[in-house]
Amino acid sequence: MAASELYTKSARVWIPDAEEVWKSAELTKDYKNGDASLQLMLEDGTSIDHKLDPKTKNLPYLRNPDILVGENDLTALSYLHEPAVLHNLKVRFIDSKLIYTYCGIVLVAINPYETLPIYGTDIINAYSGQNMGDMDPHIFAVAEEAYKQMARDERNQSIIVSGESGAGKTVSAKYAMRYFATVSGSASEANVEEKVLASNPIMEAIGNAKTTRNDNSSRFGKYIEIGFDNRYRIIGANMRTYLLEKSRVVFQADEERNYHVFYQLCASANLPEFKNLRLSSANDFLYTRQGRSPVIEGVDDAKELRTTRHAFTLLGINESYQIGLFQVLAAILHLGNVEIKDRDSDSSLIAPNNRHLTAFCELVGVAYQDMSQWLCHRKLKTAAETYVKPLPRLQATNARDALSKHIYAKLFNWIVEHVNKALVTNIKQHSFIGVLDIYGFETFEINSFEQFCINYANEKLQQQFNMHVFKLEQEEYMKEQIPWTLIDFYDNQPCINLIEAKMGILDLLDEECKMPKGSDDSWAQKLYNTHLKTCSLFEKPRMSNRAFIIQHFADKVEYQCEGFLEKNKDTVNEEQINVLKASKFNLLVELFQDEEKATTPTGQVPGTGGRTRLSIKPDKGRDMSSKEHKKTVGCQFRNSLQMLMETLNATTPHYVRCIKPNDFKLAFSFDPKRAVQQLRACGVLETIRISAAGFPSRWTYQEFFSRYRVLMKQKDVLPDKKLTCKNVLEKLVQDQDKYQFGKTKIFFRAGQVAYLEKLRADKLRAACIRIQKTIRCWLARKKYLRQRSAAITIQRFTRGYQARCLAKFMRRTQAATVIQKYQRMCVERKRYRQKQAAALAMQTILRAYMARQKYRALLREHKAIIIQKHVRGWLARCWYKRCLEAIVYLQCCIRRMRAKRELKKLKIEARSVEHFKKLNKGMENKIMQLQRKIDEQNKDNRVISERLVSLESSYASESERMRGELGRLRGVEEDAKNKASQVSSLLEELERLKKELSVTQQEKKTIEDWAQKYRDEMEKMVSELKDQNGLLKKEKDDLNRMIQEQGQQMTEKMARAIAQETQQLETDLNEERSRYQNLLTEHLRLEEKYDDLKEELAHSSNVSKPGHRRTDSTHSSNESEYTYNSEYAELEEGSRAGEDVTRGMDTSLTLKLQKRVTELEQEKQSLRNELENKEEQFQRARARDDAQFRKARGAELEYESLKRQELESENKKLRHDLAEMRQSLLGDAATGAGAPGSPAYKVLLDQLNASCEELEVRKEEVLILRSQLVSQKEAMHHKETMTEPSVFAQDVNKLKDADELKQAYVGLKDTNRLLEQQLQTQRRTYDSEVESLRGELQNVKEENNRQQQLLAQNLQLPPEARIEASLQHEITRLTNENLELMADDPTASREARVVILRRMVDLMEQLEKQDRTIRKLKKQLKVYSKRIGEMGAGQTEGQTSPGQTVEEPIHPVNIPRREKDFQGMLEYKKEDEMKLVKNLILELKPRGVAVNLIPGLPAYILFMCLRHADYVNDDQKVRTLLTSTINSIKKILKKRGDDFETVSFWLANTCRFLHCLKQYSGDEAFMKHNTSRQNEHCLSNFDLAEYRQVISDLAIQIYQQLVKCMENILQPMIVSGMLEHETIQGVSGVKPTGLRKRTSSIADEGTYTLDSILRQLSAFHSTMCQHGTDPELIKQVVKQLFYIIGAVTLNNLLLRKDMCSWSKGMQIRYNVSQLEEWLRDKGLMICGAKETLEPLIQAAQLLQVKKKTDEDAEAICSMCHALTTAQIVKVLNLYTPVNEFEERVSVAFIRTIQTRLRDRCESPQLLMDTKMIYPVTFPFNPSSLALETIQIPTSLNLSFLTRV
Repeated sequence: MAASELYTKSARVWIPDAEEVWKSAELTKDYKNGDASLQLMLEDGTSIDHKLDPKTKNLPYLRNPDILVGENDLTALSYLHEPAVLHNLKVRFIDSKLIYTYCGIVLVAINPYETLPIYGTDIINAYSGQNMGDMDPHIFAVAEEAYKQMARDERNQSIIVSGESGAGKTVSAKYAMRYFATVSGSASEANVEEKVLASNPIMEAIGNAKTTRNDNSSRFGKYIEIGFDNRYRIIGANMRTYLLEKSRVVFQADEERNYHVFYQLCASANLPEFKNLRLSSANDFLYTRQGRSPVIEGVDDAKELRTTRHAFTLLGINESYQIGLFQVLAAILHLGNVEIKDRDSDSSLIAPNNRHLTAFCELVGVAYQDMSQWLCHRKLKTAAETYVKPLPRLQATNARDALSKHIYAKLFNWIVEHVNKALVTNIKQHSFIGVLDIYGFETFEINSFEQFCINYANEKLQQQFNMHVFKLEQEEYMKEQIPWTLIDFYDNQPCINLIEAKMGILDLLDEECKMPKGSDDSWAQKLYNTHLKTCSLFEKPRMSNRAFIIQHFADKVEYQCEGFLEKNKDTVNEEQINVLKASKFNLLVELFQDEEKATTPTGQVPGTGGRTRLSIKPDKGRDMSSKEHKKTVGCQFRNSLQMLMETLNATTPHYVRCIKPNDFKLAFSFDPKRAVQQLRACGVLETIRISAAGFPSRWTYQEFFSRYRVLMKQKDVLPDKKLTCKNVLEKLVQDQDKYQFGKTKIFFRAGQVAYLEKLRADKLRAACIRIQKTIRCWLARKKYLRQRSAAITIQRFTRGYQARCLAKFMRRTQAATVIQKYQRMCVERKRYRQKQAAALAMQTILRAYMARQKYRALLREHKAIIIQKHVRGWLARCWYKRCLEAIVYLQCCIRRMRAKRELKKLKIEARSVEHFKKLNKGMENKIMQLQRKIDEQNKDNRVISERLVSLESSYASESERMRGELGRLRGVEEDAKNKASQVSSLLEELERLKKELSVTQQEKKTIEDWAQKYRDEMEKMVSELKDQNGLLKKEKDDLNRMIQEQGQQMTEKMARAIAQETQQLETDLNEERSRYQNLLTEHLRLEEKYDDLKEELAHSSNVSKPGHRRTDSTHSSNESEYTYNSEYAELEEGSRAGEDVTRGMDTSLTLKLQKRVTELEQEKQSLRNELENKEEQFQRARARDDAQFRKARGAELEYESLKRQELESENKKLRHDLAEMRQSLLGDAATGAGAPGSPAYKVLLDQLNASCEELEVRKEEVLILRSQLVSQKEAMHHKETMTEPSVFAQDVNKLKDADELKQAYVGLKDTNRLLEQQLQTQRRTYDSEVESLRGELQNVKEENNRQQQLLAQNLQLPPEARIEASLQHEITRLTNENLELMADDPTASREARVVILRRMVDLMEQLEKQDRTIRKLKKQLKVYSKRIGEMGAGQTEGQTSPGQTVEEPIHPVNIPRREKDFQGMLEYKKEDEMKLVKNLILELKPRGVAVNLIPGLPAYILFMCLRHADYVNDDQKVRTLLTSTINSIKKILKKRGDDFETVSFWLANTCRFLHCLKQYSGDEAFMKHNTSRQNEHCLSNFDLAEYRQVISDLAIQIYQQLVKCMENILQPMIVSGMLEHETIQGVSGVKPTGLRKRTSSIADEGTYTLDSILRQLSAFHSTMCQHGTDPELIKQVVKQLFYIIGAVTLNNLLLRKDMCSWSKGMQIRYNVSQLEEWLRDKGLMICGAKETLEPLIQAAQLLQVKKKTDEDAEAICSMCHALTTAQIVKVLNLYTPVNEFEERVSVAFIRTIQTRLRDRCESPQLLMDTKMIYPVTFPFNPSSLALETIQIPTSLNLSFLTRV
């Protein structure tokens, strides 16, 4: 396609940058052909004008789409070039914290300079067995690929780890070796894998050192061959080393160190065994202080030495040899401190008694004089003579350093040789995997001979790498049948020829070394003359004549010639060597024992300690001639390198390129310049270039169709996917050279995938725009309709309001009219009425005037009459006055006498009131005072009232009398006139009486006011009493509430304590159960191992015997490993062997297990003691709390009691006063002094009664409160003494099922005590029972004889007489028994009488039933007789009477004989035991016969056989049957352990057998679930509790084997079905992948889907149900399976970046919902399986939630409580958008999550433990099946069993 199609506006490109190497920019203007520049805008917003090269017109590199950034494989990038590779590595390393990335066949590893939790055993298990492309890049993935190819292709493998110093080569190689050691295991008991790993600390100590670039830099190259046997288990290893950097022994640059071992020795100098080494601080020795950095931060040298010594010991190097090695190393340090001084210009000397030289000589065992002599002299040999030449100080110092380097090199070689000896094995090696840890390409400011050799080795390795990459590309093209042309790639063979060819650099160097006067300068001139003009790769520096430049594949390197010859010769003074050979130190002599063969030692003799198993040239280093002994270092290195390349070429290589991200060792810091240099040097970019030159992007047709289906129209989709893809590609990409169609894949050139992604994104963007347009239209229309509806509603309400206003106006107008009408009418009516009233008034006045005139006339007449009347009255009154005065005087005298009496009584009463006032204080005194005043005033009032009444009555009577006398007085008018003078006095008297009456009325009013005031005061007093009553009620309610709260708090406190104790007990029990089951698993593994060894031993001893040869384990179940006859023979032999075969283990294993059992018992006892202590602490704490509560309650009760007593005393006083008051009032009423019915008296009495009632109510409330307090106190006491222990015990017992009662902590002692009591009781009652049984037996015999006699007599009688006789006999017998009982015990006789009556009733019912039967039979006989008569039968038969006919059929019915009752036992002969085991266990097939059996039938049969052995009290039979059963089950499971149905079948039967042993054991805890018939079948002679434990252990082993079997079946399905397969098609698109192809998510024929998992789970469930597995056990199995599914899925999700996307989260949640639906369908929702999926559910939710703001972070932290912090951060780092519409998670958000989760206390482990198995329990499940009803099918061939 044209550039104008790609370089459009908004396209992003890469432009060169001096600082960042490459910088991203975006086009702001479309590019057109012919433009000289591009208009770009940088990411910081800067606009630039990028000039194009006018010659090449090359456009800048295009940037990949964002969805491709961060890919696992660099070859998956659409644009393959340097900036894309660099950016992808940077994003993965900085943003996602991922250090591994694939680049085709190369694994790029960036050193993080930080310890990462990605190398644990869980990670190893996760990568084991996985395809390389299915998981995220990792060193373990490369190691797994190598291991898998070794096993699959039967070809040796190599892992080549390269990189510059500090890049992490050694660590990568170490982890690869650890992976092999963990995955493969060891083929012997020697723990070879541990030895292989133990070689690492040794080689690091003697071969690694601190440099400026790395704290643990390997200063030598090594190639380790890890050997495997035919079962691919490690059997040994071999190590070859290359080019040790000996110069580091004597010299270190600044900030560098010598080899680690020297500093480890100095750090441990204070150890007792190192005192004779005379060591001190590292700063005291020349060889360890030159770098001025003796300490590495974070490294403890003393601890490292302990690790090194432990590794030496593990490899078989004993303590004496270790001390010898350290002695030699210390001698080297002392030799470096030997000071050589100038004697003159040509000679030197060592001061006598130099302490360091003395220490050196003593440590190596040589003479001081000899060593001092030859350190300063050398011997020269000529043809004629030999003479000694002194050395100048400089040469002598160099000779000393050369000797130190030589000794260290010898020591290094000796250690490597002994390490190889320790790793060698006598087992034949089948294949090997080599791990090459070699130095990477190096270039420094000053490069010498070492850098030359290193770069030479890298040239060879790069050539091999290029050829391998090109070969793989060619094979891929040929496999897909794609036409291809030769791809141009860099071939560095010319550079290699320049170095190693004839007349090459190495040849010229060796030739110059042979010259007597050869020098570095002359060698440089030879190089210039030979190669300067002939080779373009060789150059001469402009400013130097002692250096040369070589153009390597990575870069140009300038080498300084100085020192090349000396380092190539590597000469040592021969006399010094001879002195060392004469040492008394044996180890030193051993180091130099081959010195006579090689006088020019090198850093490593080629092939030392190594061996080659391929067609490689043999190592002739040991048989060299004398000429070959003097090979130079360069020559030897070339030969070693040649051998290494031959080895690598004979293996399948795997490449690991280590990158150093920065030079400052900063964690996760990326320097682009340094990274690009290393990427160019290690060949990664060359791999990219080779891939980009061809077709780097490759898609399968299905993946292409799934990804780019959106670009196809419906008519383009054909049934043939391949043809569909071809048609679509021809339309989308016009240039057919941009792609090729292979057999299974489509190949694209670089950039085409990006173009297709652009088309896809544009199509999706257009679709999104269309969807947005439609949705926005829908939203706008919805908004419009909502607004329109609102407007219509507003209009409706507005119009309604206006209409209502109009109607209101009209109603008001009409009302106003009506009002006006009525108002006018009122005005007119008023006017009329006024006129009418005026007329009437006038009439009234006139009529009144006339009436008054008439009235006045009448009045005058009437007044005259009145005057006459009064005169006459006055006369009468005069007479009356005289009489009245006499009467009044008489009354006054009488009243005075009565008043005196009353006064005396009042005084007495007053004194009684004073006494009352003294007794009653307070309100009662006031009441009495008021009462007294009231009484006095009432008394006065009554007196005055009575006086007034008497006066009125006397006045009335006198008036009547006066009227009577009036007539008489008229007659005596004259007398009256005489007394007229007395009228005035009478009038005055009358006025006086009127005044007295008014005074009396005022006093009455005063008394009424006082009564009202008293009433008010009494009401106030009553209200106050009511208030006090309310307060008392409130206090009562508060007390009740307080009591309830305290009771609730105590209950909650005790409940929490019980819950905590229960949880702790559950945890302890689960941990103990888990440890116990793990011990059983380990025991089973050791037992199987022992059996395998035993079988191998038997096989090796009986190879020639037929019938014992093992077949392949993949054969069908019909082809057994050996014949059944041999099995039975072995089984019989095992039964004869007795306990030896039963144990099935060796003595050492038995001792270990016994020791472990003892430890478990001790731990169990300690747990029991701890439980008892906790119980005591809990009881003490509860008693203390109860005491405090009782104390508080006592104080409250005492307070309430005092208050109640005070109220009662007040109540008593009030009642007493009231009674007295009533008595006084009643007394007053009796005397007639007062009026009891008066209003004041009634008011006062009512108020007092009300007060009395209120007091009674208060008293009742107080009594109720007291009763409540007492009842609550008693309830608390009862709760303390009774309730809590029972609840506690119940809660404890809830923790344990029937199978665990033996191990329960609480009931252990009680159970033992109960058993002992039962045993003693049985012993005591045994004798008495035997005697009673004997007596009863005698009675039964006598009764039997009598019955037989009666039976003989009854048989001679007719049927009716028989029945009557039997009834009579029964009545007689019962009567006799009754008489006996009455004589013995009257009470018992009454009970017996009742029983007899019941039995008589039963007999009568039986008689009636038999009568009915007889009648029925007679009727049937009549019918049969009629039929016989009709058929013409004889008259004799037809006339036969019914009685005669019935006689014979009824004859046997009279005394029915019961069938034999089976006891549920099976009897067998002892010799049939093997046949029983054979037919019932070994030959029983779950898929055949067993499928039609009753569930658990084998278990029932075995138990019935066991019951019979128990019934006959055969101890040996019981033991052999159980032993044979257990061993046979183990045997069949060992042979068919991979068959799920077999394991499930025997798990169900083993559990059923265990339940039978419990159900019929006779224990009350189990018997309560049985019927009475089942309880009769309990075992009677043997206690099989120990065997129950053994069978329980066997069930645990079978359960674990079942889980492993199911896990092996499910394991291949989980990742494919839960993660890879698209259950919801079209949700997630397929992203382009690289060379490492992953498993497709499209469901092919062989791909597992979620339905496959569900079908398999259903198959598991149905099989277990069919086999009769306990429902609780099925729940535990399902829970374990769901845990495995969740753990495996989550682990793969955490290790696969391509799976961490939003769409994949939706797929996972859908899959989990399907699993939950399966649980719901099977009724297993409460088994706990759903909870095991919670981490996976939360991980899926984490993929789907929003991840931007702090609120999102808070929501994530609260949501993901089942995930660890490491898992949450890992998922966020791995989150990868599949489409451009998704966004990546920012680094700041991830840091926010880490900050919020910082305080979590959790394990740092990343992955879940997929090997974890929940502890299994076997809850007691009794069977309702009656043993006597079980029928044995004939298909089992158990006819030799007899039912009993």
